Amino acid sequence: MNRRRLLAGSIGLAAIPLMPRLIRPSVGLAQADQEITVALDWYPNANHAGLFLGEVRGYFANEGLRLNAYTPSDPTTVLQTVGAGKDTFGISYQTDVLLARAQGVPVVSVAALVQHPLLAVMTLRNAAITRPADLVGKTVGYPGIPSQEAFLATMLEADGASLADITLINVSFNLVPTLIAGQADAVMGAYWTHETILAEREGYPVDILRVEDWGVPDYYELVLVASEETVAERGEMVSAFLRALQRGYGDASSDQPAALNALTAAYEAIDREVETEGLRLLTPVWTDGVSAFGEQSPTRWLDYAAWMTSRELIPADLDPSAAFTTALLPVPPGTPVA
Repeated sequence: MNRRRLLAGSIGLAAIPLMPRLIRPSVGLAQADQEITVALDWYPNANHAGLFLGEVRGYFANEGLRLNAYTPSDPTTVLQTVGAGKDTFGISYQTDVLLARAQGVPVVSVAALVQHPLLAVMTLRNAAITRPADLVGKTVGYPGIPSQEAFLATMLEADGASLADITLINVSFNLVPTLIAGQADAVMGAYWTHETILAEREGYPVDILRVEDWGVPDYYELVLVASEETVAERGEMVSAFLRALQRGYGDASSDQPAALNALTAAYEAIDREVETEGLRLLTPVWTDGVSAFGEQSPTRWLDYAAWMTSRELIPADLDPSAAFTTALLPVPPGTPVA
């Protein structure tokens, strides 16, 4: 299940539709002869900045690609439409890719868009909750997603507690309103690059507990996926797309105002204040610890899959090495491929 679905219920997003009207810029450069679709995981936001900046600057057109990036009316279908070949690429989550493959959906991650988890436990700062053990006896709201129960259980166990020590309530995706209203002492499922911004803009300073700091293996929050058939039969096109994507994200990291303008040009309902802060937080995470945007580590995929197996989220016989490929990502000259 897409963990960003229905997040419009959070403060500051109530008026934002899940299917945005995208304004396609005219790049006026090389003739693009291959139309490709990219199904987004959510409305255009800071995480997609490199994609739209790359389009504005003609990087995809220069590779002979005509880009059509859009938000599906139901973003939970991204992996299914990509696996069925209805969309060329999609943006999804490492967790969901493994869950989908366990259900026989033939999708493959071809690049990591974010090198670390964005998911966190969020609390109001005045609650003085600084570690998972501080949640004992408290109420924690979450969106009702089983994998997030597993995250929370792991975090608690890493600090000598257990899920039985807290009261867990399903608040759907009303995470920020639930916390501010005092209906829960903490919420699991917030992005430290988004919900924290919304809460603090409303005058509520928050603290976070990042999942990878408390027992959950480091993983890729967002990944770019293609179908097994696309990877096998259209490898040159995939590499061309990734080459343009790398340029776009490189530019977005070094020129955040231009990236914000590209997002605004693509989606007029963008909240520039929120996405400006989101870009500031995200740009280091796009390439932290790697030499090229998009790199994936087989060890990280295997370790994370082993954790998911231990939590009974995926079956033990699932082959995680089939869920990703490092073969198609362009890398700087002289850089070894992981």
